[in-house]
Amino acid sequence: MLLTELYITEGGTGKVNDEHEIRQIEAVFRKTATTETTIKCEDIFKTSSERDGPIRTVLTNGVSPNGHLDLFLRFLLGLSLETNQSLLQGLPRQQDSCSKPKQKTIQYIKKMITKVSSRRSINLFYCLSELNDSSLVEEIQKSLRSGRLSTNELTPAHWSALVFILLSSEENLDVFDLKKYSASEEALLRLLPVVKTSSTALLSDCKLTDRSCLFLANVFNSPLCNLVELDLSNNNLQDSGVISLCAGLQNPNCQLKTLRYLFILFACCQDLSSVLSTQSSLRTLSLNYNKLQDSAVKLLSDGLSSPQCKLQILGLDKVCVCVCVCVCVFFSNQPSSLRELDMSHNSLRDSGVKQLCVGLQSRFCRLETLSLSGCWIREKGCISLASALTSNPFSLKELDLSYNCPGDLGAKLLSAKLKDPQCSLETLRYKELFCLVQMSKHHVCELTHYNIMGVSV
Repeated sequence: MLLTELYITEGGTGKVNDEHEIRQIEAVFRKTATTETTIKCEDIFKTSSERDGPIRTVLTNGVSPNGHLDLFLRFLLGLSLETNQSLLQGLPRQQDSCSKPKQKTIQYIKKMITKVSSRRSINLFYCLSELNDSSLVEEIQKSLRSGRLSTNELTPAHWSALVFILLSSEENLDVFDLKKYSASEEALLRLLPVVKTSSTALLSDCKLTDRSCLFLANVFNSPLCNLVELDLSNNNLQDSGVISLCAGLQNPNCQLKTLRYLFILFACCQDLSSVLSTQSSLRTLSLNYNKLQDSAVKLLSDGLSSPQCKLQILGLDKVCVCVCVCVCVFFSNQPSSLRELDMSHNSLRDSGVKQLCVGLQSRFCRLETLSLSGCWIREKGCISLASALTSNPFSLKELDLSYNCPGDLGAKLLSAKLKDPQCSLETLRYKELFCLVQMSKHHVCELTHYNIMGVSV
């Protein structure tokens, strides 16, 4: 079939459509809200009295928010090359050299690249490729090869070229580390299309603010987003940023499973609790080194104890918690999905551990790994833990009590659980006078020797 006319639609909804492009065009024409422009084949390459007329008509209309003309636009540009003119036999066309219109087209495309987002510019780089121009891409590739890529000197066009290179290269993009390019918010916003295609994004200590969170939430909302792990440690996201993230996490399209080192304040805990209580994809949440205190953890417990919560790993290392009444609710009232809990470096003491053991004894508890390193636990606390393992011997497999003082009786009772064939405990770590000991059902090994001042002996 020979196409004699091409309809290009101005406007549209902006919705991404994955159907065949010609069928998309046909469907768009049926909408009364759009306006149509008829372009005949012989007009596409014809010069015009209006400066850059044909170029502006084809390119401006061709870069549609829907993306439904992308491949067809590349086809037209490739067809315009002198080497392909033989394919136009039988059609009225200009007999002059195509080199001048080609250069105008290239310059116009480069100008457009500076005005659109990195995502929308990707097709324009493919258009340049069809016209055999790779100057922008080669500039960035040269800097990448030399290791002297200075993001402070990059223009918007160069940023778009970098996105194009990363997305079209054979390099494994499973892990995206922002520091490889620039530890800045501008770099993140420019490289969001790359973040979307990665499975892991490492954004720690990159001077990110609440503005970044708003854009990341939009990334979560995309059905094309592959992101499953996100590290946001050491960034001042503020309350508004965390709230934006939480809104994105509740979107049905969000596939994020691991969120590490999120800095939050008390005011955001209710929003995070709402995320946990919905059908969220989140499975691992690290809130380590936040000054949450007991009141904030109590707010989180509402979400963690919800039947909808699917969280499996929770990090509460050094969050200033002293009591564990709200924590044991996570797995004491109904079947819990939680498998790993880290509460190290909190002042739990024996009283806090006793409260935690109420949850450990529950038949609903499925906790397999419990870390209580440096929690000021003494002999009484260890006795409570041994008692909990007697009441519910089928769950816990690994217990870390390093940098505590279990005492002779506490260590003896817990060590006995390793020998008990009815108990599932497989690994136990605790401190003995001048050494840190790890015991298992199979062997005992000394991991670290030190004296009271911390100097190796």
